[in-house]
Amino acid sequence: MDTKQLIASLPARIDAIVSRGAKAHPDHIALHDDAHTLTYAQLDDAVDALATRLAVAGVRPGDRVMLIGENGVALVASLFAASRLDAWALIANARLSTVELDAIRAHARPRIALYTVETSDDAAHHAQRDGARVESLDATPIGAFALGKIDAASEQEPHGLPSDEQCAALIYTTGTTGEPKGVMLSHRNLLFVAAVSSTLRRVVSSDRVYAVLPISHVFGLASMCLGSLYAGATLRLAARFDAGRAGRVLSDERMTIFQGVPAMHAKLIDHFTPRGGLNAPSLRFVYCGGSPLDMSLKTAAEAFYGVPLHNGYGMTESSPTVSNTLLDAPARDSSVGPLIPGVEARIVPLAHQGGADDPGELWVRGPNVMLGYYRDAAQTAATVTEDGWLKTGDLARFESGNLYIVGRSKEFIIRSGFNVYPAEVEQAFNSHPAVLHSAVIGRSVQGNEDVLAFVELRRDCAANERELAEWVGERLAPYKRPSSIRILDALPVSASGKVLKHRLGRLAN
Repeated sequence: MDTKQLIASLPARIDAIVSRGAKAHPDHIALHDDAHTLTYAQLDDAVDALATRLAVAGVRPGDRVMLIGENGVALVASLFAASRLDAWALIANARLSTVELDAIRAHARPRIALYTVETSDDAAHHAQRDGARVESLDATPIGAFALGKIDAASEQEPHGLPSDEQCAALIYTTGTTGEPKGVMLSHRNLLFVAAVSSTLRRVVSSDRVYAVLPISHVFGLASMCLGSLYAGATLRLAARFDAGRAGRVLSDERMTIFQGVPAMHAKLIDHFTPRGGLNAPSLRFVYCGGSPLDMSLKTAAEAFYGVPLHNGYGMTESSPTVSNTLLDAPARDSSVGPLIPGVEARIVPLAHQGGADDPGELWVRGPNVMLGYYRDAAQTAATVTEDGWLKTGDLARFESGNLYIVGRSKEFIIRSGFNVYPAEVEQAFNSHPAVLHSAVIGRSVQGNEDVLAFVELRRDCAANERELAEWVGERLAPYKRPSSIRILDALPVSASGKVLKHRLGRLAN
């Protein structure tokens, strides 16, 4: 892949994906949710109509437009409508609490909020609380939405800039600390990842992509949504993940591509295996990302789907993709594959490392690295070096050209002088047949750190703490074995399915 040529071919704004699709194949279905279906031509018209409506409401170039909703045609159309006005799309999942949304709103000061009330009951609740007015566009079948009041004090940001300088989307992420940070992603950031990811997956217009990853999360936004539409494929949008329903859509609607976080794959396997398995012969590409993938789940998933389970690595600040396993060379282990074209990396040793073979912090550089954190120059400077290296905070190593993620530099535990990597301990738990997934954290004690484990069991499976302790004890060195194991009804997860370890830390205190 000629990366320079690819970048040169990218349009200036993400909404050009829709315009290009409308010219190339106007009658091909672009979006389909439970209630609405739009061709590429209809989507382009809807984007124009919605952009006009937002402009009439008072949205200007450089404004933040807060989109509060869940996956559906209205959310996708709103994303592109903001781009068409050269405004920033601030995408927030409607499942966030009012406290969380208010914190984001107070920091970003959006010009207006749009709620996808027909697709999401939670969005409707937030809209009602804010006194937003419900309306629709008669000529475009995107369903009802609600518009809040204009914030006259909201200031415009710079606009009309080149694609590598102009912010397209503002994604708030809690990371490992629980404190939200607004990640500014440029049009080129998103278009680069969309183009590369769709090329590596060989996505074509006949592909049908099951779009259940939240578009409010960068994985769902860049790789799944923009990448698929960039290739002219059809997005089958789902507001929320439900294992039974997901399996039926994959099968009955002949999905060809499914991307999900590990918990989604684990729950599908748990739901359908007792029922005779999943019959989805059209699936050609299944992908896992967003959280570490352990070998027990990878093996089970490949038997379940009948195709390789591809893996990759990224983060919000890298738009998100850094590496992917290759279509023609799926990994046989837990590798997240080679770096995608155009991205470079280095492994930086940690100050307290004990040996040369220890993993170091992964730094990456390329067209996918964010513009910075919104209204936080100090945090931006601490995360991105002057020469463009993004300090990921993840511990990694390279082997035979493939990247392996060991864990978070802030999460790894020093116990009795030994390094303990949570992902390794989690893999030991996840290999138990009764465990759906697990999470491991550290807790400071006098002169040392404890290893704490939290476990969610599979439905209709039983295990107790003693049994789990014996299981992992056979698989881990003594210093890696948890001093505490707690079985929870469900691990706390974000809307994208990522375990929120900072909440587990509060449970441990």
